[in-house]
Amino acid sequence: MILAAGRGERLRPLTDATPKPLLQVRGEPLIERHVAALARAGMQRIVVNLAWLGSQISDYLGDGSRFGVSIVYSDEQPRALETAGGIFRALPLLAPGPFAVVNADIYTDFPFAALEIGADRDAHLVLVPNPPQHPQGDFGLEAGHALPAAAARYTFSGIGVYRNGLFDGCTDGVFPLKPLLLRAMANQRCSAQLYTGAWDDVGTPDRLRLLNG
Repeated sequence: MILAAGRGERLRPLTDATPKPLLQVRGEPLIERHVAALARAGMQRIVVNLAWLGSQISDYLGDGSRFGVSIVYSDEQPRALETAGGIFRALPLLAPGPFAVVNADIYTDFPFAALEIGADRDAHLVLVPNPPQHPQGDFGLEAGHALPAAAARYTFSGIGVYRNGLFDGCTDGVFPLKPLLLRAMANQRCSAQLYTGAWDDVGTPDRLRLLNG
């Protein structure tokens, strides 16, 4: 699943007329880069959630056939449902078993084929070294376990693998992912890995300009 429903407030005015996932880095829309990378990793069916200017995204990607994948859409109009709410709404569209999720607004060379999750885990997170704009990090990492706090903290990359069980007890609506991850961590059902390759959060016009050199 590619999360593409956000308004992109911090990227305004660039996102007033163009949805954030269609902003280009080095001549390629962010979301197209993700679709191509997921296709190379052998993921043949991709769900994309939509809200702000979503028709531009679906018009651009189409059914996915030109990328060698099948793309289906989860519409969240009239407003985006936040990360967990968007994933929960899309669960009926996702194949049974674990599924990968990636934020549309990151730029990375992470090898999606390397993603995996243990049978006793509901979530697996990809963490990255803290960027300048987020020096405090999000979660700790010890012996493959994601922790709410630790001496060394890292930033959640926006890439993860989840099971339906992570969303047990949820109902359709607007709600964030972090409380569900903290619950999984408390139950020792959330693993993590550290990725030190290329990764950027394309969150502001300045960071977009830096990426485009």
